[in-house]
Amino acid sequence: MTHESAGGPEDGPAPGPVVHGFPHIETVRAAITALHRRLSYDGVQGYATSVLPADVAFADHDDLHLGAQRVARALVGHLRLPDARMIVGFRAMRHAASVELAAGPEYFIELNDRFRAHRRDIGAALAHEITHVLLHRLGLAFPGTRDNEILTDTVTTYLGAGWLLLDAFREDGVSSQKLGYLTPEEFGYVLAKRAAVFGEDPSPWFTSPQAYPAYRAGLARARRDGEQPPLVAAGWVGRLRYAKDRREARERGGAWAAAGVPYSFEEEGGALRVCFPCPTCGQRIRVGVRGRVRVRCAVCRTVLACDT
Repeated sequence: MTHESAGGPEDGPAPGPVVHGFPHIETVRAAITALHRRLSYDGVQGYATSVLPADVAFADHDDLHLGAQRVARALVGHLRLPDARMIVGFRAMRHAASVELAAGPEYFIELNDRFRAHRRDIGAALAHEITHVLLHRLGLAFPGTRDNEILTDTVTTYLGAGWLLLDAFREDGVSSQKLGYLTPEEFGYVLAKRAAVFGEDPSPWFTSPQAYPAYRAGLARARRDGEQPPLVAAGWVGRLRYAKDRREARERGGAWAAAGVPYSFEEEGGALRVCFPCPTCGQRIRVGVRGRVRVRCAVCRTVLACDT
């Protein structure tokens, strides 16, 4: 099976201006949850250190094929695929890259000929394709090409190689360049989620002037996930809305889900419970409505202070 990845040095998933914002945020969140469930807490912790810039650096004077093989080996090691061998070639093609997904241990990756002149972004393209191999081996996939590409971008980033994809984003008044299906801000969002887990700041590695603002925008969005009721960190406006919705749920005496908020209420054995997503991994958490409590997410083990 051959997989082709859209998005090349001059374009995103489709020709035209680079899309900004968070249009795929729900699929990105679902991808983070699926990754945590598939790898488990210990598996995710195995990726606590991102791939370092020195390991994937590609100078203009480096031999094209030898350099690509070297970077591929570094990414294979980082993504914990030691028994996989990547054979990298270049050819004229519509997509940015493709990988032949087979039983292994050899996998054939072809990069668009345009990368001959965009060598600094070869690491980003290879990171995405090698993550496809990882997901293939894990048996983790989303239905449909679009959602599966979003899953791949998200996993690449969350496991410490996707800062390369954000750093490949460059934009000025006359041209733009982006790899992957996520928007720059969505890449920033996933990087921020990773940074919150591992205490890692990826911003010193960016060489693109546009990467840091995108990361900051994603960071702000990620922080808001941890400031939603019933979490103690929620602001007073959110707390007032939560109190109103909780009162409504009690009056109705059953399930209650308000529009525009991440939590919902349900009744079990005559007791009211609130259901909300873990701000770290997105797993839905259910807890009784009984004031201040501390709960531990069963998937990522994050301990959350809540005021239910």
